[in-house]
Amino acid sequence: MKRPLQVTLLVLSGLGLLHASLFTDLSLRFVKEGMRPMLVASGVLLLVLGVAEAWSSQKPVSGDDDADGHGHGHGHGHDQDDGHGHDHSTVPRIAWLLFLPALSLLFYAPPALGAYTAAREAPKAVAEQRYFDPLPATSPIPLTLTQFTSRVQQDHKRDIGGRSVRMTGFVTPDKGADGWYLTRIIFTCCAADAQSVKVRIHGAAALPANTWVTVTGTWHPGGTLGTSSAPAALDARTVKKVAKPVNAYTDALPLF
Repeated sequence: MKRPLQVTLLVLSGLGLLHASLFTDLSLRFVKEGMRPMLVASGVLLLVLGVAEAWSSQKPVSGDDDADGHGHGHGHGHDQDDGHGHDHSTVPRIAWLLFLPALSLLFYAPPALGAYTAAREAPKAVAEQRYFDPLPATSPIPLTLTQFTSRVQQDHKRDIGGRSVRMTGFVTPDKGADGWYLTRIIFTCCAADAQSVKVRIHGAAALPANTWVTVTGTWHPGGTLGTSSAPAALDARTVKKVAKPVNAYTDALPLF
């Protein structure tokens, strides 16, 4: 790739990273908040490299080869042909594809992960837990989806039975079946390792996919409470639309 195009690619990539991580929150669609400083640093580094490359291309070419009398006798034509009939004076067409990621960060970032992803993968396995603290007396009890699932399937005291709980997530429709899923997508590092945790909601009509809601209700009976046969499901009493929380890619209590 010719030097001017290399410079342009470096600068566009740097600007794209800074746009996504420093001037907007686009990067949080793909990586955890803790990785944001590294993206900013990478964007700055790419800009510096691009400027340095542009500056070095303006430096005058040394005339040493011409001075020793060999400047016109060796190496002529190497920029156009390597002696085997291959022309290197033009940029390979495939190289232009390198500009697409840089331009997408500036002008059209891919959408955030949501219902489409969650509907096509199995729910995240809930870690084994043997001891549970007593539930607070407050009602409804604010819980994460993971906490609710653990209580339903592993708490042998069955304290969750009959208690009103409140959980927040986004809507994942389940066509052809009763109910829909309240969902959270969890990043360990970035979108590449994303997993989902889902609770089926009964007794309330599904809002459009990816709508963020807070659902209040009680456990939907099935199987044996406190064992793996019990479904992670809720009989909804209220469903309220809410804004997408800041910590959208964790299964923590929402921060708005």
